[in-house]
Amino acid sequence: MSSAEKPKQVSVEEYLAAEEVAFTKSEYVDGWVRAMVGSTLRHNQIKGNCFVYLANAFKGKRCKPYDADTKVRILHNGRTRFYFPDVQVVCDSNAPTAVYQDRPVLIIEVLSPSTRRYDLDEKMSAYLEIPSLVYYLVLEQHILVAILMRRTGDCFAREIYDDIDSTIDLSVLGCCLPLREVYEGIEFTETSIQEPEPRN
Repeated sequence: MSSAEKPKQVSVEEYLAAEEVAFTKSEYVDGWVRAMVGSTLRHNQIKGNCFVYLANAFKGKRCKPYDADTKVRILHNGRTRFYFPDVQVVCDSNAPTAVYQDRPVLIIEVLSPSTRRYDLDEKMSAYLEIPSLVYYLVLEQHILVAILMRRTGDCFAREIYDDIDSTIDLSVLGCCLPLREVYEGIEFTETSIQEPEPRN
């Protein structure tokens, strides 16, 4: 590969400036920019269910949910990352003119075949370094499984929920998240997680 063909690292300032005029969203990982892929209707419905439920739960309160149009900034191993969580709840917000948040208490990601490796590995390790984060919730979309990473002191404990009647306790936020609300309107197939997502 010639030097002209090599990917170029960009600064945080260059990335943020490009995002202001971009028609599509991109994540920023330690100087590298990664374009985001589209989501299925099922993915967006689960994400939307969570956002609507939390928006109603926090109406009139200090904590607020933000959808996937809001970036989160993470200082990870001395470098900077920007991701677009499907949903994040923030109680200590950046200024209204900011384009990202720094202090989420809850982050929710809905898994997709194309993103599950990032969500369960790269993103999880980065998210769990956020000092304000208490809950990282990962939701399967083809089977009824929710994985919660809950802060307990200096560590995170892993909890699994796989019953539609389960309710996830988010006591630090003063609310809970019923799986019936998360998966409202979602039908599960016999092929479960093996079910491929359509390309178009």
